[in-house]
Parts: sequence; C-alpha cells; structure tokens
Amino acid sequence: MSFLIDSSIVITSQILFFGFGWLFFMRQLFKDYEVRQYAVQVIFSVTFAFSCTMFELIIFEILGVLNSSSRYFHWKMNLCVILLILIFMVPFYIGYFVVSNIRLLHKQRLPISCLLWLTFMYFFWKLGDPFPILSPKHGILSIEQLISRVGVIGVTLMALLSGFGAVNCPYTYMSYFLRNVTDTDILALERRLLQTMDVIISKKKRMAMARRTMFQRGEVHNKPSGFWGILKSVTTSAPGSEMPDLTLIQQEVDALEELSRQLFLETADLYATKERIEYSKTFKGKYFNFLGYFFSIYCVWKIFMVKFWSQHISFILVGIIIVTSIRGLLITLTKFFYAISSSKSSNVIVLLLAQIMGMYFVSSVLLIRMSMPLEYRTIITEVLGELQFNFYHRWFDVIFLVSALSSILFLYLAHKQAPEKHMAP
Repeated sequence: MSFLIDSSIVITSQILFFGFGWLFFMRQLFKDYEVRQYAVQVIFSVTFAFSCTMFELIIFEILGVLNSSSRYFHWKMNLCVILLILIFMVPFYIGYFVVSNIRLLHKQRLPISCLLWLTFMYFFWKLGDPFPILSPKHGILSIEQLISRVGVIGVTLMALLSGFGAVNCPYTYMSYFLRNVTDTDILALERRLLQTMDVIISKKKRMAMARRTMFQRGEVHNKPSGFWGILKSVTTSAPGSEMPDLTLIQQEVDALEELSRQLFLETADLYATKERIEYSKTFKGKYFNFLGYFFSIYCVWKIFMVKFWSQHISFILVGIIIVTSIRGLLITLTKFFYAISSSKSSNVIVLLLAQIMGMYFVSSVLLIRMSMPLEYRTIITEVLGELQFNFYHRWFDVIFLVSALSSILFLYLAHKQAPEKHMAP
C-alpha cells in the first residue's frame, strides 16, 4: 500500500513537471511559430519531466521522503526512461526531421534516419574508449555503459557552462565592472551613426544618378543607325568610363555600411550599460551585485583549491544548486533557441535542446552525488552502478579550469577594447 502511495506522489509530480515543460515549450520556445510538431513537444516535455524528477528524488533522498524501496524503484525506472529518450528516441527524431527538410530525400527519410541513428550510436559507443569511466566487468548492454557515456558529454557541457557562468556572472552583475556611461556619450555616438547614414544615402544617390545618366546615354546611342551612327557612338564619351568611379563609390558604401553596423551595436551596448547602471541601484541589483562577489570567490576557490566545499557546506547548498541549475539552463536554452532557430530548423533545435537538457541533468546527478553526505548516497550509488565517480569530478575540474581561464581572457579583452571604441572620434 505504501508503494502505491509513494508512486502516486512521484507520478503526480511528474505530471506537474510535464505540464510546466509543455507551457514552457508553448509560451517561450514556440510562441512565434505556427507550425508545431506534437511529437517534438511531447518529447521535450517528457524529457523535462523526468529530468526534474531526478532532482526531486535527490531531495527525497535527503529528507527521507518515501520508503527506500520505492525510491530505489523510481530511481531505476527514471534512469531507464531518460536513457531511452536520450540515446534512442531523440537522436532518431533529430535525424528524421533533418532528412525531412531535404526534399530529395523525403521519400527515403525513414531508412536514412535509421542509418543516421546507427552512425550516432557508433560514435556514442566509441566515446567511452579513451576514458576510464566504469569497471570492465559490466556487460555491453548494462545501464552503466549508457550512463557513463552520457555522463562524459554532460559533465563536459556542465563544466563549460559553469566555467563561463562563474566568470560572466560577476562581470555582468558587479558594479565594479560597469563603465560610466552618460547621456552625452550616447548622443555623441548616435550623432556619428546618423552622420554615417547620411553619407551612405548621399553616395547611393550619386550612384543612382550616375546609372540613370548611363542608361539614358545608352538609349540615345541605340537610336542612330548606319555608319555615321556607329562613328558617333564611338567618338562620344563612352558610358563605361564612369564604371571605375561607381566601383570605388560602391566600395566606400560597403565600408560605411559596415561602420554603421558597428556604431549601431556600440549604441545598443551603451544603452544596455546605462540600463545596468540604473538597475544596479535598485534592491534587486544590489542583490545580484552580492551574488557577483560570491561567484568571484567561488571561481577563484574552484580554480586554486582541489578539494572544494566540505560535505556540510555541500549539504546546505544542494537545494540551491538544483533550483539555480534548472532556472539557469532554461534561460540559456531560450536565448540559444531564439538566436539560431527558424521555421524549418526549429523542430531539430528543440530536440537538440532536449538532448542537452537531459544529459545536463543526468550529469548533475553524478556530480551532486559526491557533494552529498555518505549516508544519503547509498541508493543513488546502487542505481548508478560502479562508475568511476572520481574521474567525472577530475574531468569537470579540468574543463572548468580551461573554460574559466578562457572566459577571463575573453572578457578582459572585450572590457579593455570597449572604452577605446566609445572614445574613438
């Protein structure tokens, strides 16, 4: 009886997670598109639901909610379903929709999709060869074989995002890094932009008038016929004599248009910086400023300290990590989708986002397990099997270090060049 009650609690929460994923899909990812594939929507929502359920089970593990046998069963079932989605279902549908967008391959889309999935499985399986990710005694079709390979991809993704986020968050929210932008700076840059646009318009007018003159001369030369008409057309100044000037003007216009694009981006950047300055003066802005200092300490500590966070600190912050991971990933996925999606590619991109999201959450479980006190790891360790957990943490630290240092270098160069651009005449 207790198993049925525990199962009803888990299933109810999964339905709620599924509904939230469905609403997020409709109101955020696909709100600007009329054509919607319900298969894609269902896959995305199911992936989101089972991903959130894993985090829910971690919280249940810490709080002691549900019987241990019920938690073990739902852990096992949840992992099997999420691996089925990530390794078999989503890659196949990605290949299917890619082939469906190619008209020449439309009739053969099913066999070609199967071929693409087999290709994915080959490279997915070969991915585990260079890494010491699990014990060699496991069979080829064991759940450990699948989790270990998903973990490598997901941990790499997590480390890249964490390294960049740990550097970018302080840079974005700390008032120390904000440039002093005034209305005079914005007006001066807007004036340069308008002057550049005026020059572009005047040069394009000159080009249009020159082409019109050349066209009219061509009509006049076509009217005379015979020997004298040909002789007159030769002795008259040839229309082609103005072509080098037009070519030169066109080059100048291209250069000015590129300059106008840069000025427009710089103007938008100044407006964004000014808004950040105003935002930093609010209560919420001061809160994020504090978070910026916190993540600065986190980044430095993570780079220079091998053993980061004691178990007691990790135990307190596990809930914070879970909430911020889900929120941050959804925000990142939304921005990424709007940046690269179109009406034809949107289905494929949503499936890619579902793949990334699922691998991200599976890898989060691998890493959060090490941060939990020993008494709460038992069931998670039994479900995940004999994986080389220390390898994933070392791999995360290496990729995090590379990502953080690269982000520091990139943001330093961007911050150093930004004032020079705005001060240029």
